[in-house]
Amino acid sequence: MTSLLSQAAPTAGAGAVELPGPDGAWRRVALAEPGPWVDHPQPFRSRVCFAAAHVAADPLAPNVPGAPAVVDWDATLAFRRELFRYGFGVAEAMDTAQRGMGLDWPAVQELVRRSAAQAAEHGARIASGAGTDQLTEARTLDEVLAAYLEQVAFVESTGSQVIVMASRQLAAVATSADDYLRVYDAVLSQVAEPVVLHWLGEAFDPRLRGYWGSTDVDTATATFLDLVRAHASKVDGVKVSLLSAEHETGLRAALPPGVRLYTGDDFHYPELIRGDGTHHSDALLGALAAIAPAASAALTALDAGDLSAYDDAMAPTLPLSRHVFEAPTYHYKTGIAFLAWLNGHQPGFTMVGGLQAGRGALHLARVFELANQARLLRDPDLAAERMTAWLSVHGVVR
Repeated sequence: MTSLLSQAAPTAGAGAVELPGPDGAWRRVALAEPGPWVDHPQPFRSRVCFAAAHVAADPLAPNVPGAPAVVDWDATLAFRRELFRYGFGVAEAMDTAQRGMGLDWPAVQELVRRSAAQAAEHGARIASGAGTDQLTEARTLDEVLAAYLEQVAFVESTGSQVIVMASRQLAAVATSADDYLRVYDAVLSQVAEPVVLHWLGEAFDPRLRGYWGSTDVDTATATFLDLVRAHASKVDGVKVSLLSAEHETGLRAALPPGVRLYTGDDFHYPELIRGDGTHHSDALLGALAAIAPAASAALTALDAGDLSAYDDAMAPTLPLSRHVFEAPTYHYKTGIAFLAWLNGHQPGFTMVGGLQAGRGALHLARVFELANQARLLRDPDLAAERMTAWLSVHGVVR
């Protein structure tokens, strides 16, 4: 049998790269020039936009399943500066940063502390997740509440805005909508500044099924709206990640005045951010970490009232986002980290908890191709070299 080492590996060069397709056939893909992206360090005027950033793992550390997270702080913080460069605030220590999938509470604290300090230095906006994941097991609502209050207090102590994250532990012990309202009422009555409430759907985390006390979305939404209306002065906005544009447009129209809807819909964000002429969504998206330069150009055009230029810049990013977030959606973080590595934002494609194994070769080859089509490879030759090397190491050869 011929050794894999003696087989011809895919080659990059001459402005092209060879990639395997879903049918097993190889094709030569021409490398596109990077888009005409420009720096935009100021926040956008017409929309408030947070990019949910990932963490880069230390490639020399044992970031394997079950091991404590070891973060490459230089690469992780540099990536956040890249987001500031394009006008985005950072949504820190969220699902994108592998909360509940490798990033433990000690690492979360260090991440929020460092990131909030850097945001203050750059005059950038930051909001950070407060949850209950320091609990190994919860038996009562009081335990969940105490965990929430501990994390809220910590995030506030760093100077970051608070994002009240959905809680696996609350979902496990709550038996009714009233249980959710009891816990959230207590949290919101004690926060110092208005927070973002985060409703993460089961596509992102199956353990959150039935959040707000019902598996019926309309019933759950009614409970959620009751909470927001009762505490509107303490709620800056809500982030909803149910991947339903219809649900989001209905919810944002029902929110109290002054409460923002931060879209978490990585499948429909162009239309939701653009708005319908009456209402629009702001954004708190993992997708923005992958498409920041193009999204920045689109939002700059939106500030100028140029809807055509907004569409031209944003539309090519959507196929990439939909692919990165395809089912099983909770493994989207692998694509986000892979793109960061292709673009030279981190030295290796390593993730805490060994999550780089969350997607396969054909999926990641398609990530490369769609990023190339969207002109989001900032150094196409480097990206092609890394893509080629990764395929070869994984035995994906012709």
